[in-house]
Amino acid sequence: MLNIGCHISIAKGFFHAGKEARSIGANTFQFFTRNPRGGKAKALDPQDLGKLQQLMVEEDFARIFAHGSYTMNLASNKQETRDFAKNLLKEDLKRVEAITNCYYIFHPGSHVQQGVEQGIKYIIEALNETHDNNQSTPILLEGMSGKGTEIGGNLKELQQIIEGVEHPERLGICLDTCHLYSAGYDIVDRLEDVLEEIHQAVGMNRLKAIHLNDSKTPFHSNKDRHEVLGEGTIGWEAIERIIRHPKLRNLPFNLETPNDLSGYEREIKKLREAWL
Repeated sequence: MLNIGCHISIAKGFFHAGKEARSIGANTFQFFTRNPRGGKAKALDPQDLGKLQQLMVEEDFARIFAHGSYTMNLASNKQETRDFAKNLLKEDLKRVEAITNCYYIFHPGSHVQQGVEQGIKYIIEALNETHDNNQSTPILLEGMSGKGTEIGGNLKELQQIIEGVEHPERLGICLDTCHLYSAGYDIVDRLEDVLEEIHQAVGMNRLKAIHLNDSKTPFHSNKDRHEVLGEGTIGWEAIERIIRHPKLRNLPFNLETPNDLSGYEREIKKLREAWL
């Protein structure tokens, strides 16, 4: 079965989000752990989480995606910004432990003109400081488009972070099709080569999840602008090859396309038909 979902708000609770996902044919979903621009996280309701977990078992859900705040920059050149980010990360990791069958995904950060190596060093330090030994929720570094000074637009940068932490076995990656294409990885005409690059950099076993998006901008544009599937520069045929590829087809996919729920429902239906 194709494990596919989209981004859904948890403002009305996790169980409501799960039911909303099922109503559009999804069997996973992504949610922000807090306001994506920062802010205090809403208190968790154990009863609500219990109902979600029961729903996930009954409806054969794949892992769901908890996405960290965009304001969390572990690679910042400012100590106070890094401390703020580490506090968010530590709090998020503690919270997601209450949610079974979940991935925690975050953007590695931006080095802010101090250099990639220094930024990576700060990210490694933060992960070592905040990751509790009892943590069971897998942490996934998201691959980026390479715009500005962001880290993670190159697979080797993700490799450096993973190899640099004290417990690399706890880390994986989540790749975004729009980001990959914009970063210069040709998943349209050279998918096999890109998969080999992933294998050489971090190992295919570390690729745990995919954000499935088309791109508004050309190949190697280093811009992060998502498009509805089939309406961008990646195109439907390439998207179909990705979801059906033997090395990818059983991963959980989540849509971050510019859509409302009805648009996501149409995309999910079309993807399920193509996956068979």
